[in-house]
Amino acid sequence: MEELFCFVAVEFPDDPNVVGLTYWYLCDFQGAKVGGRVTAPLGKHNNLQEGVIRKIEFTTEEKAPFPFQWIKRIKELK
Repeated sequence: MEELFCFVAVEFPDDPNVVGLTYWYLCDFQGAKVGGRVTAPLGKHNNLQEGVIRKIEFTTEEKAPFPFQWIKRIKELK
């Protein structure tokens, strides 16, 4: 059986540069829920910002919603 990973789509409503956009992350923490707040790296400089989970998918590496080799990880659930 293939391993399932937790992927979360995060919106950063407090950042005017990316407001309304969502970004996919790998979440290694249990307890992630839609509407929950997270800390995640954003942009090419990976500045940590607080965002909101908008969608969650449990799927395999091959069916990841974003290329697995480039996906970033959630740093903290709030």
